[in-house]
Amino acid sequence: MRILGVDPGSRLTGYGCIDLMGRQLSLVTHGTLRLSNTSGKAVIPLEDRLLSIFHGLTEVILKFQPKVMVVERVFFAKNAVSALKLGQARGVVVLSGKVHSLQIVEYSPTQVKQAVVGHGHADKEQVAKMVQLLVGQQKFSTYDASDGLALAICHAQMARLGIMQGVQVHAKRKRMSMAEAVGANRIAANPGIKKDRST
Repeated sequence: MRILGVDPGSRLTGYGCIDLMGRQLSLVTHGTLRLSNTSGKAVIPLEDRLLSIFHGLTEVILKFQPKVMVVERVFFAKNAVSALKLGQARGVVVLSGKVHSLQIVEYSPTQVKQAVVGHGHADKEQVAKMVQLLVGQQKFSTYDASDGLALAICHAQMARLGIMQGVQVHAKRKRMSMAEAVGANRIAANPGIKKDRST
């Protein structure tokens, strides 16, 4: 299963694509659509940036052929104007996926952080470091790119929990991070492996 995670933004939109093949997770690509300057007043009209999101994601989708698009669930921001712009960017992202018949899946920021790092209050740097551990050392152009990959990894974990009985049993008892799920699955698949009880 090829999964595309997208972190929408009206100035920067990050994306990350991974393959989930059985138990194996592998990196396909990641990047950032740079839509406008990131400081000060945006010099490119919003409608032009929204069109750039559509064209940019269309290119990514056609090139890498994902089956699922994962998008961050809408949250309430203190700044109403920023929230409105983010909502419009997110709408274009979802439209881009549906135009190409992708399955659209949503997770909240807390769910993504919980799944990837192990707790829902991780900062962007912590998320990026865990993503690097899971897909191999990468140099991310922005945190938006690592957040896009984190979304894809979050969905991969949910898919793994659904198809791997050994991990699913553990997951029913407590919410697990991706790293914990991988460890639990190794133990389930290899009964000879003993847990480290020193911690």
